[in-house]
Amino acid sequence: MSILWLDFETRSRCDLPARGVYNYAQDGSTEVLCLSYAFNDEDVVTWRPGEPFPHRVADAVQYGITIRAHNAAFERLIWTYVLAPDFNLPTPRLEQFYCTAAQARANCAPGSLEDVGRFASANMKKDYRGAQLIRLLSLPQSDGTFRNDETLLAEMIAYCEQDVRAMRAVSKAMRDLTAEELADYHANERINDRGVLVDRDLCRAAIKYASEELVEIEEIVADVTEGEITSVRSPKMREWVLARVGEQAKKLMTVYKDGEQKFSIDKTVRANLLALAEESPDEVPPDVAEVVQCADDLWASSVAKFSRLADLADEEDHRVRGAFVFAGGSATGRASSYGAQVHNFSRSVADAPEDIRHAMVRGHSIVPKFGKRVTDVLKGMLRPALMPARGHVLIVADWAAIEARMNPWLSNEISSEAKLDLFRTGSDVYKYNASKTFHVPVEDIDKAQRQIGKVQELACGYGGGVGAFAAMGRVYGVRLPESDARRMVDAWRRANPWAVSYWTALESAYTRAMRHQGHEFRAGRVVYLFDGQHLWYALPSGRILCYPYVRLEPEGVSYAKASWKPAADAKEWPRARLWKGLACENITQAAANDVLRASLRQLDAAGLNAVLHVHDEIVLEVPEKDADAAAKLLHDVMCAPPGWASGLPLEAEVSVMTRYGK
Repeated sequence: MSILWLDFETRSRCDLPARGVYNYAQDGSTEVLCLSYAFNDEDVVTWRPGEPFPHRVADAVQYGITIRAHNAAFERLIWTYVLAPDFNLPTPRLEQFYCTAAQARANCAPGSLEDVGRFASANMKKDYRGAQLIRLLSLPQSDGTFRNDETLLAEMIAYCEQDVRAMRAVSKAMRDLTAEELADYHANERINDRGVLVDRDLCRAAIKYASEELVEIEEIVADVTEGEITSVRSPKMREWVLARVGEQAKKLMTVYKDGEQKFSIDKTVRANLLALAEESPDEVPPDVAEVVQCADDLWASSVAKFSRLADLADEEDHRVRGAFVFAGGSATGRASSYGAQVHNFSRSVADAPEDIRHAMVRGHSIVPKFGKRVTDVLKGMLRPALMPARGHVLIVADWAAIEARMNPWLSNEISSEAKLDLFRTGSDVYKYNASKTFHVPVEDIDKAQRQIGKVQELACGYGGGVGAFAAMGRVYGVRLPESDARRMVDAWRRANPWAVSYWTALESAYTRAMRHQGHEFRAGRVVYLFDGQHLWYALPSGRILCYPYVRLEPEGVSYAKASWKPAADAKEWPRARLWKGLACENITQAAANDVLRASLRQLDAAGLNAVLHVHDEIVLEVPEKDADAAAKLLHDVMCAPPGWASGLPLEAEVSVMTRYGK
């Protein structure tokens, strides 16, 4: 197979990080500085504007050659919107592009060219001088003009050529994308190209409300702390809280990183502290609780998300494009968000989004009519800020408890069939858990008992113990003494014997694989193999993932975590601990993602326009007249397991919406 490796260097007055690659490529000021390329294993060659464009490259593109580039969306869009129209060249098809960054992420390596070289053992890594040259040549000067320096440009060309060599080296050092993975990548890029419509008027109004609220929050914090803390984003915030809480609260703040005890004030900790404040004011005094609440409000503020939506939206059609990073979740291959960060949008949606929008764009008060705090109201308006085009609707479908279904199916334990039958018959799994726990018939389970059954299901499936139960319980309003929480955990495990056996089998399989290099070991429907560097695991779909650069140590198995950045003086990549619960979680989420990918491919082939895929949710945009047919097809596709998942019970809830979320 012939391959064209290429890399562009460009310049523009458009702010690439702020406006995104789609707006950047279509901006009138964007121009190509150089194109470095190579065919197969040939030497790298560079073309500059002003020179005749190489016929060999133009002909190869026209006749469908495979084009490999790192973060290929950039090269594809620059070619499409800048190079082709400016120089009258053929436009390549999306299907011609192969992204080496996606290839790296699919191999559980970092996606950036700066990091992937050493991670992939290609003995090459990007020189950071390239970033300096971009600042000097690709960004406008204070007067809006560009620096024209032939010496610097020659240096940039050298770095561009080196990037092509580095990209080629790391790509050859890694497993290639399979045909199916490449099809999934292209389906993801079509969703990125399509984009989703943003209500920019709503976004601008939300920014104004949120900005005013943030000023008030900071004033409250300064007042409560008597000026000691002027910003909850300050590192002093953690120390201030730590000095005023009791021992139980300090335990909630305790985390361990790289074997070292530290204290955190992250989202989970804040939620736990606020819950504890209600139960025990001695542990979390009222003034501390108020500051923690202010911190939670500020960090939960949606101002940045609304700002990003407004900035990224196309000036003409108001659509945000390029929101999804293929295989961005390094341990599972799940997609992640970029720019708009839709994966981080709150699932909580306002009850009356049209009424709230009406009030906001007219500058009316939104509290207390629509909520107690501005931040809460705005959080519920993030999803409704995304909408269909005129004459269209959104078809939103969400798998029902797909991980709770996938986990026992993956175990392939005989005892898991009882759990799967509950899903097949449409039984209430939460009531079933409660029935087994409280030893009463399912029909006699009350609301409070069912809620405990729900917390059991969500907290215990991946080996979670008392701590996981307590943390999940706080989310769902279930607070039990430690002794009772232990009973709930033990009861769930007795009711789900397949889970305990499966966790043990997973630990045994990956540990034995480490001890017997080159031999396969099975746990349920998953197979492990250690090649001397990486611990690979094959999913039922055939897709393979790995834990990179694993070690079998006295404490267990550790691996290099691709999503963690090493410190400047680090001698090796940061490492994480693999344990049976994490292995179970990774496998379950990865297999659930395979179901999502299979559904997206089917929908793509059927010509249905997916505009979002968020967690276990798929969103289509279709003409209003086609809504019923599209909804039925979407439901049928999502509820039919792929060929490799025979016996997996699936169900999806489908809704037709005029705004995302409601």
